[in-house]
Amino acid sequence: MSSALSASTLPEPSAEETAHSERLVALIADEIRTANGFVGFGAFMRTALYAPGLGYYSAGARKFGRAGDFTTAPETSALSGRCVARQCAEILAETGGDILEFGAGSGVLAADILQALAELGQLPARYLILAVAADLRDRQQHRVAALPARLRSRVEWLECLPATPLRGVLIANEVLDALPFERFVVRGEHAASLGISVDARGDLVVAEAEPDAALAAAVVQLRASLSAQLPNGYAGELRLQQASWIGSAADALAHGVLLVMDYGLPRDQLFHPQRLGGTLRCHYRQRAHDDPLRLPGLQDITAWVDFTAVADAAVDAGFEVLGFATQAAFLIALGIEGEVAAASTPIDQVRRASEARRLILPGEMGEAFKVMVLGKGVSLPLRGLQLQDLRRSL
Repeated sequence: MSSALSASTLPEPSAEETAHSERLVALIADEIRTANGFVGFGAFMRTALYAPGLGYYSAGARKFGRAGDFTTAPETSALSGRCVARQCAEILAETGGDILEFGAGSGVLAADILQALAELGQLPARYLILAVAADLRDRQQHRVAALPARLRSRVEWLECLPATPLRGVLIANEVLDALPFERFVVRGEHAASLGISVDARGDLVVAEAEPDAALAAAVVQLRASLSAQLPNGYAGELRLQQASWIGSAADALAHGVLLVMDYGLPRDQLFHPQRLGGTLRCHYRQRAHDDPLRLPGLQDITAWVDFTAVADAAVDAGFEVLGFATQAAFLIALGIEGEVAAASTPIDQVRRASEARRLILPGEMGEAFKVMVLGKGVSLPLRGLQLQDLRRSL
C-alpha cells in the first residue's frame, strides 16, 4: 500500500461533496453528544462508512478503479480474477455447488471469474453476491448485465447469508480491512481507547477515554501474545467483531473453501514496536493519508489485517487453515505468467505484463496483499498454495 500523505495535499472536494461531508459530520457530532461526549473509533467508523445515505459505502460515490478512491487487485487487471477462477475451478471440481462473494465491489471480480470458469468448463450452480450497499448492487448488476445470458442467469444477490450452508467457495476480497475497528494507545501498563469527541467549536477531534471491558481485555490479550513489548504511546487497531464475522462465514459453508484476500501481516509483524502509529489509512481519489476526520463520508477508512487473529478465529469456528501466502506467490502458482504470454497481440502482451507487475511486484501489491485459504472438508492440495507456505509466521 502507498505511504500516507499529508491531508493538506489532498485534492479539494467540490461544494456539493463538502456539503455532503458536513451533513455527515453533524450526524456524528449528534451521536457523540448523545454518548456523553465520546464514541470509540469503531462507532465513528460505522457511521462514517455505513450511515444510510451519508456514509462512504452508502452514498453513491465512485469508489473503485482509476476514477475512484482506490484500486483493488481485480480493478487493476482481469488477470487477478482469471487466476482466482482457476483456484475456484479446482475447488468446485471436488465440492460442486456455488460461489458466494462478500461485498463484490463494482462486480468486476464476479464477471472475470464467471467468464474464466466458463472457459474452464467449471461453472458454479450459482454465483451469490452478499451486497453491502444499494449503490454497489446497482453497479454490480450493470456489470453482470453485460455477461452472456448463461452466465448472468447464475448470479443472485443476497441481503443476508443463506440459512442453509452451501458447498463451494466463499470469496472475501478486501472485506476484512473494511470491518470497523477500535483504536487504542498504550499508556504504561494500561491502554486508553482512541476515539472521537467534539471540541468547543463543534469540530470532530481525536480523544482518549477509558476503554470499555471488551477493548481492555482485547489489548491485554494482544500484549500478552506478542514477542516484543509495545512502547508507551504506541497506537494500534483491533477488530473486535472479526471473529464473529469469520464464525458467520463458517456457519454458511458446509463443504469448501473461504478465500480471504487482503493487505495485512502476521501479528508480530503488524504490531511491531517500531510501527508506533498503527496502520490506519484513509483513501481519497487515489491518495492515502492518515486523518480519518479530514473528509468523513468522502473517503474510505481501513487498517491492515491481523492474519494471526484471522487464523485463530478460523480454527475456533471449525475451519482448517489450508495455506497462507503472498498475493504474488498465489497468482504465480495459478499461472499469471501464462496469462501474459497468451495475449493475442504484442500490444496486449505489453499491457498484461504491466498489469501483472503491479499485481506481483514487492513494491506494488505483491507482498503487502496476502491470501489465506480456510477449508472445511477439503483434502486436495490447492494449486495456488504450491509455491509458498507462510503459516509458520502466524
